[in-house]
Formats: sequence, C-alpha cells, structure tokens
Amino acid sequence: MSSDGLFDLPDASLPATPGGGSLSGNTAANAPLAVRMRPRSLDELVGQQHLLAPGSPLRQMIDGNQPLTILLWGPPGTGKTTIASLLSAHTDRRFVEVSAVSAGVKEVRETIVGARRALSQSGVETVLFVDEVHRFSKSQQDALLPGVENRWVSLVAATTENPHFSVISPLLSRSLLLTLESLTDDDIGVILDRALVDERGLGGMVTLTEEARSHLVRLAGGDGRRVLTYLEAAAGAATSQGKAQVDVEDAALAVDKAAVRYDRQGDQHYDVTSAFIKSIRGSDVDAALHYLARMIEAGEDPRFIARRLMISASEDIGLADPTALTTAVAAAQAVAMIGFPEARITLSQAVIALATAPKSNAAYKAIDAAIADVRAGKVGAVPPALRDAHYSGAKKLGHGHDYLYAHSDPRGVVSQQYAPDEVDGATYYEPGEHGAEAAIAERLARIRAILRDR
Repeated sequence: MSSDGLFDLPDASLPATPGGGSLSGNTAANAPLAVRMRPRSLDELVGQQHLLAPGSPLRQMIDGNQPLTILLWGPPGTGKTTIASLLSAHTDRRFVEVSAVSAGVKEVRETIVGARRALSQSGVETVLFVDEVHRFSKSQQDALLPGVENRWVSLVAATTENPHFSVISPLLSRSLLLTLESLTDDDIGVILDRALVDERGLGGMVTLTEEARSHLVRLAGGDGRRVLTYLEAAAGAATSQGKAQVDVEDAALAVDKAAVRYDRQGDQHYDVTSAFIKSIRGSDVDAALHYLARMIEAGEDPRFIARRLMISASEDIGLADPTALTTAVAAAQAVAMIGFPEARITLSQAVIALATAPKSNAAYKAIDAAIADVRAGKVGAVPPALRDAHYSGAKKLGHGHDYLYAHSDPRGVVSQQYAPDEVDGATYYEPGEHGAEAAIAERLARIRAILRDR
C-alpha cells in the first residue's frame, strides 16, 4: 500500500475510454431507441434549461474541459446518463465508469490510483462516472474522497434518491449538486417528435395520431427514456400489423399501465406522504384517495400508511369527530391482520372517513402550548388540596385539606384551584367550531366559568 493509503497497481493502465465510451450510445439499428436517440451535444438535451446557461457548471465541464465534481440528482429519464455520455464523447480526458451495483471498495481505489498515475505520467485527466451512487455503501463512498479532494478525478455521480439522505456528508460537501427536474409534457413531446423523424430513430417509418401521442406523453410521467421505450413498443405493434400510423389502440396494446414515480426510501416517499396527509387535512377526499392509490401501487408498507392515519386522526380532527381516532386504530389493527390486497379496502374506508370528518387541530395546539409553558419553567408546586393524602402524616402537612369533591356538587364541577399558581388561569385548549367540538366549546365555557369563580 502506498503512503496515501491507496493500493499500488502494476504499470498496466486501467480500462478507460478517452474521447468517447460505452455511454456515448449504440447507434446500431438493433440498439434500443432510447440509446440511439441519446443527445450528441448539450444543445440537443431536452429540458433542464436551468443547467444549460453559458458559463454554467455543465458548460464549463463539457465545453470548457474544466475539472469539477458534480452530483446529478433527479428522477429517472431526465438526462443524468446523457450528461455523462456527453462528457465521454466531448472531452480529451480518460472516461471511466464504475458500477455502483457491482464495484467494491477495492475497485474504487484501483480506479483512483489509475487516475492519479495517468495524471502524473502523461498529464491526462480522468472523468469518473458513478451511476446510482446511492447504492454505494459508506466505505465505498469514502474511497472516492481522496480522488475528489486532490482533483485526481473529475467525479460525476448520478442518483435518483435525495443525496442529503443517501450520500455521505464529506462527499456531498465537496460536490456541486445539480438538480434535474422531471420533463414537462412539452419536453416529452419534443423527444417523441424527434425520434419519429430522426434517422437514428424511426426515420419516418411511422406516424402518431394525436390521441396516441397524448396517451404516450401522459404515460411517460416526465421520463424521456420511458416514452422512447413506449414509442418503440407501440411502433412495433403497428408495423407488425402492416400499419404506418400508430393509433391509441396500438399504444394501449404496447403499454397497459403508467409507472408510478415513488421511492420508499427517497424524497418521493416523503413528498407523496406529505401530500396524502395534507389532502386529508384539507378535506379533499379524492386527492387523498389518489395519493393512497400511488402508495399502494408503489408497494408501500400498509402499516406505515395506517400509522400516518392514526396521527392525522388526532392532529387534524381531534374532538371535532371523536370517532376518527377509533376508526384509524381499528384500520391499523385490521391492516396488520389481513394485509394486501384486501387491506386497500380498509385503508380506503379510513381515508374517506378522515377526509370527510370535521377538522380541528385544537388538541394538537393545546398540548404544544402546555409543553411550551413547562419548558419555560412554569412548573410550580401542586396546590395542597390536590396533593396525595393517603400516607401517614400527609394530613399534618396540609395535603388534601379543603379538597372539594366534584361529585358532591349537583353540577359535577366545583370552584377550586387545580393548576399551580404559575399557570393558574392559563387557557391551552380552545375548541374549534366544527363538528362535535362546537358542543364541547359551549360546555367548556360553562365549566371554566365555575372553576374560575373564586
């Protein structure tokens, strides 16, 4: 091992691709349409205009040959691998790709050593591309740091998961994070239209009806790679029948279901869950059912969904509908017992009940207000009348003296001090005006009037 902690290698150079590599695309006729249509320059890249301005990091790295460490984060099919392919095809540097699925720490270190040797012996810089970097373990990501810190490599790492959760902090802090956005329907349309006429694509072999085009755009879900895969399948379905035009029936035959954009460990998980709860809070039952369906179709754990419903029942509904928590708990128990697919019905019932219930966050606000006072030091002595008087000598200390028994009063409430002096008279719970809580508000007003009439 060398002094820098990396493994020394024989003089034989590591496999690398100067001036172009496997990522630059397979233009053979039998290559997938999505590979054949991969952009050949930044000007052909569809979408991501916020990253393509003159002087932008991408322009510097590709057009200006500047060494940078870039972390590309975005949904599938938005151009991450395309950007890497452009680096491969439009740079004089060595281009090395490391698989996050199969490479170990040893392979990563060997790659860094090879890059360092190429730089010192011939002055050739290396671009290291790591796709799906979130699949790297912490030790594998650690192994990238020497090369990044010393600029032995220009690292380009791509991930579909939120790097703040999936990439180690030292690597994240040394990288320029570029966020790629889902492609718009217009972007997807441009990709479709280009593939239909481009010689690398279908070369005018077929056309699309407007209905079929709209269908494919909708099913793509902002994923350029997916829409090209769907187009290729739909074109194949049409030509196999001797047709030169792809209609919506051909598209439906080739693609029978839209893929769900959801990752149980990534930001989509949090985004969809947040929208789900906020839709229930906002009483939009249809939106809530939509997000429930997305979670179910993505394979979310039904117990997780049920737990969120129990929280929502107390946080957003509370005593406006006292049965909401009962419903949510019953749903959680049922889901744990029956599982999918039948659990979808139970979850639907609970979501509908909670979304259509009257709403109140009074219980949530009440406990937070009380906790805030306690944290502020308002924790005075318990009034003597309320202290435990059951042990020997308690009465001599005045415990329980003058305690008024509420059941002895025909109203069921007596005027006496219950809270410590520091918070006596404080109001934490303020009932809302919806559902059952409106009746609670009227009764509570009468109770507080009696309690505070001292």
